[in-house]
Amino acid sequence: LICGAAMGRYAQLVMGPAGSGKSTYCAQLAEHCKSVKRQVHFANLDPAAEAFDYPVSLDLRELISVEDVQEELKLGPNGALVYAMEYFEEHLEDWFAEVFTEGFGDDDYLIFDCPGQIELYSHVPAFKRFVQYLRDQGWSVCAVYLLDAQFITDPTKFISGCMTCLSAMVQLELPHINVLTKLDLVRNKEEVEEFLDIDARQLTAQLNARMGEKFVRLNQSIAELVDEYSMVSFFPLDYSKEDSLQDLLAYIDNAIQYGEDEEVREQVADLQDPEDGDFGG
Repeated sequence: LICGAAMGRYAQLVMGPAGSGKSTYCAQLAEHCKSVKRQVHFANLDPAAEAFDYPVSLDLRELISVEDVQEELKLGPNGALVYAMEYFEEHLEDWFAEVFTEGFGDDDYLIFDCPGQIELYSHVPAFKRFVQYLRDQGWSVCAVYLLDAQFITDPTKFISGCMTCLSAMVQLELPHINVLTKLDLVRNKEEVEEFLDIDARQLTAQLNARMGEKFVRLNQSIAELVDEYSMVSFFPLDYSKEDSLQDLLAYIDNAIQYGEDEEVREQVADLQDPEDGDFGG
C-alpha cells in the first residue's frame, strides 16, 4: 500500500571548461522545454557572466560580480572569480537561502549555469558546499559536465579531458554525466566516435604508440583508472540531430529519477476512493 508521495526537487549543475558550450546548452534546453511545454528554471552561478540567451530566474551577480571584485580589490579575472565564489559560499545560508527558498520548491526543476574555471570543481570547496546545501534541502542533483568534442580527437587530449571530468566527479560526489558538445562543428566525426566506446586496452595501446617506453606502465594505470570510473562514457550531443538533446535530457532525468515521483502520485490517486478520499487497504 502506498500511503503518500513526497514531491521531488530536481537540478542540473552544468559544468565544464570555458568555451565548452555551457551557455549554448542552456539556451538550447530552454528552447526545447518551451516547445514541449515543460517548465524548467535557469539560474546563473557565474559571477563573470555578461548576457544570456535564455530566461534567468536567479542570478548570482545580484549578490556579487567579478567586475565589482576586480574594481574594489584590484584582482585579476581568475582571482576575482575564486573570491566571488568563496563569497557566495559564505552567504549560502542567508542571501542564497532566502532567494532560493522563496522562489523554488517542490516539483521545480532547475538548471544551474556554472563558471568555466576548472579549479572550482577540483579543489575550491565552494561548489562542494553548494551541492551539499542543495541535497540537504531535498534536491536531487546531477552534474552535467561538458567537453568540446573538437579537442577530443586523439588519446592524449582524451585522457586530459577525462582527468578534468574525474576531478569534478570525485570532488562533488554526484550522479555525473559527461557530454561531448559541438559535434555539429566537427568535420571528421570518425575521429571523435572512436572515443565514445573505447576500453582500457585500446586506450593503452594508442597511448603507447605515441609515447616513449618509460611511460608504458603509467599509460596502463591511467587507462585502467579511466575505464574503472566509466570515464570513457560520453554522451555525444549534436544539435543538428533532432532527437539528440531530447535523448540527453531523458538520460539526465533518469539519473535524478525525475518523473518517478509523478508516477507514484498517480498511483496514489488511483488507489484513492473517489467518494470519501480514503485509501483502499
